[in-house]
Amino acid sequence: MATPIPTDLIDAMRHWGPRWHHDITAGRDAMLTAWAPLLAQAPPSLVAAANLPYGSDARQVLDVHAAPSAWQAPVLVFVHGGAFVRGDKHVTPRVYANVADEFARAGFVAMNVEYRLAPDAAWPEGARDVAAALCWVQQHAAHWGGDARRVFLMGHSAGCSHCASAVWDARARPDAAALPQGLILISPRVATDQRPDNPNAHGVRAYCGDEQARYVDRSPMYHTRADAPPTFIAIAQYENPLLEFQAFELAHRLAQLADQSGGPLPRLMQCLDHNHTSIVAQFDTPHNALGEDIRDWCQRVLRGELGARQAN
Repeated sequence: MATPIPTDLIDAMRHWGPRWHHDITAGRDAMLTAWAPLLAQAPPSLVAAANLPYGSDARQVLDVHAAPSAWQAPVLVFVHGGAFVRGDKHVTPRVYANVADEFARAGFVAMNVEYRLAPDAAWPEGARDVAAALCWVQQHAAHWGGDARRVFLMGHSAGCSHCASAVWDARARPDAAALPQGLILISPRVATDQRPDNPNAHGVRAYCGDEQARYVDRSPMYHTRADAPPTFIAIAQYENPLLEFQAFELAHRLAQLADQSGGPLPRLMQCLDHNHTSIVAQFDTPHNALGEDIRDWCQRVLRGELGARQAN
């Protein structure tokens, strides 16, 4: 069971929380620094293989995290954030590897995925990279003890856009056999906009283009579908501007699908005191209640408790 976050770290999170909208870069750097000592105390990483190619581009690579004893284990495929134009699977020596390590310690085989960035790889190439990674997992997960029939896809921030499009948008979706059992979106960016209060509008333009008339069509939130797997949405109390509103709208759209077409109801969770960075920095520390909730949800999905209900 997760233990309370240390007082000094809570103080830092509460200091930056109300200031987050004003300088997300400074807040991000402060949180990575604040969580680094706790992450450094984690046991050795469970990286079983690094930089395995799932495509021909230098960025189409992934790391496998797995315990040597893994056998027929559920699989987590994790996709990092970065406002479409930056980021990789190792923002720091521990983030984002900490996400994969926590799940590997909990009995999963976890994949930490890197993908091509805009503007060189514009819409919908990020989603197609995620789809290609899912196909690779179907073919290779068993080598490390993973069960390719029990795959969960998780993204953070802009990585959620690629994950959601790969699950919902027919233009990026892989074959049905490669689709995950569940979709997990952490601090998701799932709508495309050029609002003046969006600090990452430049990244949106780089990935989705300058023609705003196409933005709705290129936003994964507007491609939700009743035949998609269950979705878990987690947001921080202090998010990058607009992301919390997108998350609530997405949950509403998924709930409407459940009511009208029998799709699965979403799970929506808000992590109090957390921000856009701490929500993922907490993984692989003793203080990560979110990870416990996600894994409980995954087990419920696998047991068939959270699937689609019959339409009226």
